[in-house]
Amino acid sequence: MHLHHSDAFPEDCPHGPGGSRDERPDGRRRALRIGLGGPVGTGKTATVAALCRALREELSIAVVTNDIYTREDAEFLLREAVLPAQRITAVETGACPHTAIRDDISANLEAVEDLEDQLGSLDLILIESGGDNLTATFSKGLVDAQIFVIDVAGGDDIPRKGGPGVTASDLLVINKTDLAPYVGADLEAMARDAKAQRGGLPVAFTALKTEGGVTPVADWVRERLANWSANPA
Repeated sequence: MHLHHSDAFPEDCPHGPGGSRDERPDGRRRALRIGLGGPVGTGKTATVAALCRALREELSIAVVTNDIYTREDAEFLLREAVLPAQRITAVETGACPHTAIRDDISANLEAVEDLEDQLGSLDLILIESGGDNLTATFSKGLVDAQIFVIDVAGGDDIPRKGGPGVTASDLLVINKTDLAPYVGADLEAMARDAKAQRGGLPVAFTALKTEGGVTPVADWVRERLANWSANPA
């Protein structure tokens, strides 16, 4: 194991043992890391797949998936051929998903650093959590920004219920809006409740089965990457 950015340092501390946490040991700028979390079945893996398809021609991307006992999400991405196989890897957490993305992030950090060692310079690494609940969050030692995915089929009261994933993620994605008429979900109420819970933090509505359905999320990723690239390591 060769972990250079560890939770052994306070999350608001910008430096690890070798200097900037944004810099690899060889001096190269590391990739922007974005975590995707959310409850089971909301469309996290589908969002990752759609982002890869939307961005792969313009960015160098890799993906780390997390499942408890399987590699199922990674295998889905491989079957869909969203990226070359060497750009997709899986972590089997063996415990509740939040353990590997928030409490003991060593396995995910190793997977991230192995990808950068093997593939060279990357622009973006997407780290997908296993399905969890509304309290799931990523350690700041693992990701630079967090996307939290919910869906209308889970109930239009989910934004009102809050929880750290809903209230504090850098982007809240409300997915499967095309199902709203069939499940009786009030999208206006969801938008209103999300705004009340999140203040000025952004919310994106998506329908990944429709053409361009992931565009608002892809545009947000592009903006984050532009800001990341503009700031010194």
